[in-house]
Amino acid sequence: MAKAWKERSILPGFGLTMGFTVLYLSLIVLFPLSAIFIKTSGLTWAQFWHTITDARVIASYKISFGTALGAALVNTVFGFIVAWVLARYTFPGRRFIDALVDLPFALPTAVAGIALTTIYSKNGWIGSFLEPLGIKVAYTPLGIMLALTFIGIPFVVRTLQPVVQELEKEIEEAAVSLGAQRLRTFIRVIFPQLLPALLTGFTLAFARAVGEYGSVVFISGNMPMKTEIAPLLIMTKLEQYDYAGATAIALVMLVISFLMLLVINYLQWRANRFNTSV
Repeated sequence: MAKAWKERSILPGFGLTMGFTVLYLSLIVLFPLSAIFIKTSGLTWAQFWHTITDARVIASYKISFGTALGAALVNTVFGFIVAWVLARYTFPGRRFIDALVDLPFALPTAVAGIALTTIYSKNGWIGSFLEPLGIKVAYTPLGIMLALTFIGIPFVVRTLQPVVQELEKEIEEAAVSLGAQRLRTFIRVIFPQLLPALLTGFTLAFARAVGEYGSVVFISGNMPMKTEIAPLLIMTKLEQYDYAGATAIALVMLVISFLMLLVINYLQWRANRFNTSV
């Protein structure tokens, strides 16, 4: 009993701070989420099923989760490369590039969407070169994935960067001295230590991308069944005063996102357990 009391008393005022924590999480997270369930309960099962299985809604789910998954995978690969370069090498302009990584955090998402649309439209600086090659970016799912990649890469880089900095170079040098090639050293020595951080960065980038609205609404073109994302469809239903329909779509997104995050967290737990056992 005394031990438990001491553990809870590491920070002064445990009761007050714990109460504030619960209140804060309730006001910011639990109450809004419970409101989704309460509002959706106003629909009958037939109405709920008809709303969430509508062809337009299903198409928006595919666009939202598909592009978010694609962007998160791209960010995981290139975010690792950026984090490795920033953590392991010293070169002119390194601090500038390091600060540039955080630009998507500071830049309003609507501004990012307008900028990307302007650059990658068929008359844009880059789009005008891609158009003759048959590559269309703006107003396509590819453009949506591009916008989601832009806003998600800082999560991967900032998650991986401190982990890469803490990697002991002596272990890599020992593996090389024992005859291991670079690829084998990376797979057997470096990658297992980075896997939990990679999964965390992927999770953050994916979660950020699923609910993104501002940067996507301009470059997507908002074409139903083609480039319409689920958050935009929710906004459309809210503008039509269909609050129950909007919360029904949001509820499905919430459940799918929660299940995917649960699976990813399980994989993180397995990776951490494997590293600890090794």
